[in-house]
Order: sequence, then C-alpha cells, then structure tokens
Amino acid sequence: MRIGAFSFDSSVALLTERLAFPGKAEEGQTMEKMLRSQGYCVLDNVKPGIWIADLQLVRCPVCDLNTCDGTMQTLDARHIELFLCEDYQNGNWEYQLVGSHDIKKRADGAAGAIFDIKHLEDPSTSAVFDYKSWIGRSNDWQPKAMIAYHAVAVSTNLQENEGLHVKYHAMRAGTDGEVVAIRVSQQLL
Repeated sequence: MRIGAFSFDSSVALLTERLAFPGKAEEGQTMEKMLRSQGYCVLDNVKPGIWIADLQLVRCPVCDLNTCDGTMQTLDARHIELFLCEDYQNGNWEYQLVGSHDIKKRADGAAGAIFDIKHLEDPSTSAVFDYKSWIGRSNDWQPKAMIAYHAVAVSTNLQENEGLHVKYHAMRAGTDGEVVAIRVSQQLL
C-alpha cells in the first residue's frame, strides 16, 4: 500500500515503533544522544531529498496455518532516486540490520515511524505524534498511515498476542555510502 512521499533535509533519521514524542533533551545534551540513550534507533548518513513510503503486510514466517491471522508489518521507505542508481540496477545492494528488540508483552498494536531528526519538533511532525487522531479504533483491524512533510508512520491494531519482534534495516549506496532505503518491521512473537 503506497503511503506517499516525505522529505529528509538532514542526514539523520529517527526510526521507532513508538508514536509518543520522546521528550526534550536536557541542557548540554544533544537530541540525538538523548534518543539513543532511550533506546530509539538513530541512523546517520541518510541521503537527503524526497523519499517514498509504502506499507507491506505479509503473513509472518512463524507459522503456515491458513487459519492464522498473523502478519508481519513493514514500513518501507526509499529515496526517490534509488532505482536510477547503477549499483542498485546491478543487484549489488542489500539491507543490513541496524537495530532490533523484542516487546515481550501483549501489544495492542504494531507501529513504525521514520522521522527527519532535524524536524522532530516541527508543527507538521506533531500530527504524527497525535496518534489518537489517526490510528484506528480498537476493533478496527485495517492498517492506518500518517505522512507529514518530514515524517511517516503506520499503525495496525492487533488481536491477542505475546508481543512483537521489531527490526530496523537500512540499505546503503555501497559499503560506506549514504542510506537510500529504510525498513521498520514488526513480527508477532
């Protein structure tokens, strides 16, 4: 499902499964350092420009039962020029795991978000953090998405579960190149 386009002005991204504003940095502490200390995934060397975001829901690989409603949700974002790059066309690029963790308790929903860290406190980005205005009601199983000028987020309500495994992936333009694609995924435990 295509969500839309957003923009990176800076080269630092915040990847998260939390839709609550992380708070303000203490005096003498950078926002980036504060976010890393709270367990958020901060990604450096992101290619500035326009990014396209999609939501993918696929059957999770945990089981193969036709009666299982289990899915894996992936927020997939890529730089608009990714497919024009020669290395990508030659098939030389791969996603690398840049972070992961487990939520080992029942999760009401699976959420994923990508923010341009420079614009985390912008008024347009605050609409993403106002998740109660855009996520579905508790009995609505359809995924919802929100896009802002410098952010994108998705949320899907979940039925009974034992938690989630959250992964953050990035694709770079070459070994040490700029990040040109990002994935935030949640899989049922």
